Amino acid sequence: MSVERHIAGMLQQIARQQDIVEIAPQGTAPKAAALAHVAEQYGYTYGLAYRTGFRNSLVQVRMYRDPQPDARVREAATITAHPQAGNGGMVPGLEQGSLKPLPEAVGAVAVLKDLITFDVMAMYIANRSQKVKCYLACAVLVVLMLFDRSPVEAVVSGGAVAVLFTVAFQVGGIRRGKIAQRLTAAGFFAVRDEQGRQRFLRPGQQLPGHANPFAA
Repeated sequence: MSVERHIAGMLQQIARQQDIVEIAPQGTAPKAAALAHVAEQYGYTYGLAYRTGFRNSLVQVRMYRDPQPDARVREAATITAHPQAGNGGMVPGLEQGSLKPLPEAVGAVAVLKDLITFDVMAMYIANRSQKVKCYLACAVLVVLMLFDRSPVEAVVSGGAVAVLFTVAFQVGGIRRGKIAQRLTAAGFFAVRDEQGRQRFLRPGQQLPGHANPFAA
């Protein structure tokens, strides 16, 4: 699907003043962040992101309508300034016909990219039970290989897989930790959702899952 169709589809949802807008799945977090930035200019705020599609190759982002008064002011100003957005005209914050942010939007898009990446990486950051399952799988592999391989070969193969799991866990954790530091520096605060996953929210925002993520 072309950039114009992605933008037009999102703006059609926004025009209906839906409480929740689902951005068309994108191949990368930067592309999804660019579209999320556009939605923010129309009075929406980032809700969550997750992997979807074949082999989880796409990034799905969900935006929530921001009920705060300044969001409505921002929305009205954007509609006035970009009357042809979605119909071939300029789109707020992006180069025309592209998902490349304009210089003044680069910082905001980068923050959204961090939020999206942090949430998407949650499925790859194993908790204690997931780690136990992975290492048990390595032990099972060793047992299965003992039927047609020597004990040394079986142990070495199982150990190699265990090392790969360990490295993946550590690298993912380090990268996510750096993103968390950047989000904290940008003024976001960390919370835990119902599944125990760490999320980052703006001041005054609650976890998404209902039409008004800012409600007290």
